[in-house]
Amino acid sequence: MRSPLGLAMFVLGVAAVSAADYPVQPVPFTEVRLTGGFWQQRQEVNRTVTVPFALQQCEESGRLRNFDLAAETMRRRAAGEKTFQHQPPTIYPFDDTDVYKAIEGAAYVLSMQRDAALEAKLDAWIARVGAAQEPDGYLYTFRTMHPDSPGHKWVGAQRWEKDPELSHELYNCGHMYEAAVAYFQATGKRTFLDIALKNAELLWRDFGDRQRRIAPGHQIVEMGLVKLYRVTGDARWLTLAQIFLEARGPTGPEYNQRHLPVVDQTTAVGHAVRANYMYAGMADVAALTGDQRYLKAITKIWENVVTRKLYLTGGAGALAKGEAYGADYELPHDGYNETCATLALMMWNHRMFLLTGDARYMDVFERAAHNGFISGVSLSGDRFFYPNPLEYDGEKQNNHGHAGRAPWFGCACCPPNLMRTLASLTGSFYATRGAELFVNVYAASEGTATVAGTKVTLTQATDYPWNGAVKLTVAPETPATFTLRLRVPGWAQGQPQPSDLYVYADTQPAPTWTVRVAGAPVKPELQNGYVTVSREWRAGDVVELNFPMPVHRVRGHEKIAATQGRVAFERGPIVYCVEDVDRAHPLEALVVPATVTMAPESRPKLLGGVTVLTLDGATQQGHPVGPLTAIPYFAWNNRGLAPMAVWLRTAADPR
Repeated sequence: MRSPLGLAMFVLGVAAVSAADYPVQPVPFTEVRLTGGFWQQRQEVNRTVTVPFALQQCEESGRLRNFDLAAETMRRRAAGEKTFQHQPPTIYPFDDTDVYKAIEGAAYVLSMQRDAALEAKLDAWIARVGAAQEPDGYLYTFRTMHPDSPGHKWVGAQRWEKDPELSHELYNCGHMYEAAVAYFQATGKRTFLDIALKNAELLWRDFGDRQRRIAPGHQIVEMGLVKLYRVTGDARWLTLAQIFLEARGPTGPEYNQRHLPVVDQTTAVGHAVRANYMYAGMADVAALTGDQRYLKAITKIWENVVTRKLYLTGGAGALAKGEAYGADYELPHDGYNETCATLALMMWNHRMFLLTGDARYMDVFERAAHNGFISGVSLSGDRFFYPNPLEYDGEKQNNHGHAGRAPWFGCACCPPNLMRTLASLTGSFYATRGAELFVNVYAASEGTATVAGTKVTLTQATDYPWNGAVKLTVAPETPATFTLRLRVPGWAQGQPQPSDLYVYADTQPAPTWTVRVAGAPVKPELQNGYVTVSREWRAGDVVELNFPMPVHRVRGHEKIAATQGRVAFERGPIVYCVEDVDRAHPLEALVVPATVTMAPESRPKLLGGVTVLTLDGATQQGHPVGPLTAIPYFAWNNRGLAPMAVWLRTAADPR
């Protein structure tokens, strides 16, 4: 499972890199292998379907051809031609990044399972990318193929001129850096890394002296530069990341978070993907520099999100206009919740955990991963959601012009972004801090971690998230004393999210969770969301966790207008919805009173194998209706177009 270079590789959100800088060290995704169950099914579909499908789409949509046209233009220009009339085969100047993200995701697949044919394909792609790079390192196909005049209204007459708005030149750089590092670590080949470093040298010449102040219009170059710093040790790249962060404010649009200096921002505003990428980049800088101003700012912003702006599904960014965070408690059912925003939220929360060792960040990560993130891809692996609303009428073309899931998009940021995140998801499972080993994600898997100098093998046997029983076998190479920190999910403690934004409406107390080691019960005391077990561990020691999974009614905060008089249902980390595939019960007219009964049932042949909820006692226009079947939210729209709702009325509409 190791990378061929033997380098430390792990996931900080979506990038596999080494980091001796975070107080808590993640165990590399290459050291954890899924062996069955929920995430193994999805990761295998990602490997066998989504990755080749995304590569094919990058070819067929013309995204790779953009690089060929840029290279051709440079050859013609060198031969003396003055006028160029290329019509780019794609729509947006940031389409280069879809190629980069696809390479990155495929590189993560190669890190886990070498594939000569896939590697040869990627080598050929990288050669085409390199051919489009200008002699001084600039790489941005929409400008290079149009040296005589801008090829798009978002592109300025001069380099970088419109980057603070919409040219996305630095955004392209960031995704290129991430992909180049991933491919280098997967294969040991430097070609793509050298392309990226040549580009970074250009950025250093243009911005390193701080004389030219440009705040990137779409953040991610900050994280990309940090990855270059980690893989090369060249401190200039960390400095550049700081330069770009500190170029924001004191005035500018909230849309791309330029309204204030980053260390003075306290609330999540503007475009949600841009925002969450920036907060993750700020976490990187906080870890690497020790600048507490960054940590203080992103902690305040995080508190604003989880107490006022986060959907029950872990989705972020309520507004379709501007793909943006809304006002406090502005969480309409048809909220936008872009897939990219949710996975960026996961990046940010994983980094917050690494900075603090606090389980509440992994609670948010888990909720987003099991609901608002994985809903972005179909069970078949080749159809996608861009937005992820919590209500749908069964007809509206709300998915970037598509009704229901789409095979691809003109603006196709989400599919390859989802692909690379899913391919490296196991980098969030475990982490270490000195003689402490954190267990964050429960899934059938085998992994290895080094704790206090001792290699420890960890084997999980579980059907989580459908069943809360987890058997964890701990096997150090030699007997070793260390502390095991086992995350007790917030939902198991009676709290849907680490705030009062949502609460369980049940009157009965939450069932008691239990932990046993070698058959002996562990005192149920928590430290920052973890139950701790300190002892000498020997090969074959078994930890048994049991998190009961009753069905919960969920209510929203009284200030969320959309959820008043409504209830949602969840079990474990899974949020449920009702999908009217037979068009038998108009969802807006359904009423689920407090007397409705709720029963979970395993359906191995439904939607790839899920646990459904049977809701008995609902009414419609005062008349009882037959039992309703609620399915996991992530699985909706895998059976054709149909109305769907997460939040259902608790009383008839008086109108």
